[in-house]
Amino acid sequence: MQKDLKNLIIIDHPLVKRDLTLLRERKTPSFQFRAILRHLAGLMAYEVTKDLKTEKIDVHTPLEKTIGYKITEEVILVPILRAGLGMVGGFVEYLPDARVGHIGLYRDEETLKPVDYYFKFPKKLKDSLILVLDPMLATGGSASAAITFLKNKGAKNIRFVSIVASPEGVRTLNMAHPDVRIYTTALDRTLNKKGYILPGLGDAGDRIFGTGD
Repeated sequence: MQKDLKNLIIIDHPLVKRDLTLLRERKTPSFQFRAILRHLAGLMAYEVTKDLKTEKIDVHTPLEKTIGYKITEEVILVPILRAGLGMVGGFVEYLPDARVGHIGLYRDEETLKPVDYYFKFPKKLKDSLILVLDPMLATGGSASAAITFLKNKGAKNIRFVSIVASPEGVRTLNMAHPDVRIYTTALDRTLNKKGYILPGLGDAGDRIFGTGD
């Protein structure tokens, strides 16, 4: 199934698999779901940012001078509201200098098309690494719309980060933005008639914020 899907990077690690399993479990309460999602996002941060640009610097240990490194590439995190907010904390823990923008999109339940309602970004998108965060890459409509908006504002280097993805969503994003890498922890089977990923996580926003009941 993955052969015709481009730019897809599946982060396959025992700790990631453990956390994903807990997120899938329907009995996991919201407070645990939030904590696990944050932890899993932090684990993903290592893979997503492993090629960040660095430069050598001098550093003085208690014994002598040696060579160290500092990150020279600016990172901007852009969660797609509202579920994407659940991933920000995990990334910020390892990227404390990252700035955060926000995109507000929701999916029309009848058309399954994204509808935008809020945009707020730091400046200098052009020279930064932009990480678009959303736990679910389902139809791919919201992800594609968010990335299109960012590109129209000058962003050049964009990566999309999700917890689970559907083949349909990956294909949609590939077609709309063939230059964008897609990071996820699982490529799930398909979408149901309502556009939910199977087996998926359910409604990630409701599970994060406890609004499903």
